[in-house]
Amino acid sequence: MLTAVLMLAHPLVPNWAGNAGSLLETFLPWTGLLVVLLLVAALVRRSALALVAVLLPALVWGADFGGRLFDKRATGGDFTLVSHNVNDENPDPAGTARALAASGAQVIALEELKKSEVPKYEDALAAAYPHHEVQGTVGVWSVFPLRDTRPVEIMPWTRAMQTTVDTPKGPVAVFVAHLPSVRVRLDAGFTAGGRDDSIGLLADALRASPAPRTVLAGDFNGTADDRALGPITARLQAAQDVAGDGFGFSWPASLPLARIDQIFVSGVRPVASWTLPATGSDHLPVAATVAL
Repeated sequence: MLTAVLMLAHPLVPNWAGNAGSLLETFLPWTGLLVVLLLVAALVRRSALALVAVLLPALVWGADFGGRLFDKRATGGDFTLVSHNVNDENPDPAGTARALAASGAQVIALEELKKSEVPKYEDALAAAYPHHEVQGTVGVWSVFPLRDTRPVEIMPWTRAMQTTVDTPKGPVAVFVAHLPSVRVRLDAGFTAGGRDDSIGLLADALRASPAPRTVLAGDFNGTADDRALGPITARLQAAQDVAGDGFGFSWPASLPLARIDQIFVSGVRPVASWTLPATGSDHLPVAATVAL
């Protein structure tokens, strides 16, 4: 019963104590492991009553996350966007760029670009993506023309931008963001204060945009289940939740545990969402196809 209550009432877990609520919600799908442990305990005890009791948290978890286990991807759509935190210590920027271009996406959004490495991405993507803009540590490459590009102030230095992609079916506002990192420390708990402040500034920029079609992509250092992303998820939907297959975990690349790399949309219909194979980064690329 306590496990079921934890799953149902996670929004009530307070954040004033080391951001415990946000930390729980970052790994919320993994509460299913508690159900497995309880099931094992019931089998060891050979207790019919315990087996029946385990149904309660199992049903709660299934109601919350069971739908994510099914493949909701469809065919069609008007354009595909790939987003990738390429890691500023990536040993093979050119190879990473070529792998992303091989996806066939019409738009590629990159985060954590190192200034000295930007020319390598430009050279590798120039043939397939004639239009590109870089603002600080984020950038957009596109087969379609870009205009009205400008930075979005979420930190003292530029880690977010917005641009307009002129597709054959009309303009789409594309925002790219890399929110501040978070850490788990014994003395401070889940250190997400800087990230949460940036979320508010990013939400203000989204609110100020008059564009009827919006795509927001990037590394959010948080999942769509985290209440801290509420100012964003209240306005946009996560493509993975609507049109994905599985949980779409993207970090760390070697053993993905959380979906902190996201593609959010508004005014467009997600058709499919998925993760791409690992590159030289510690994140997996994420992709989404949308219909305009």
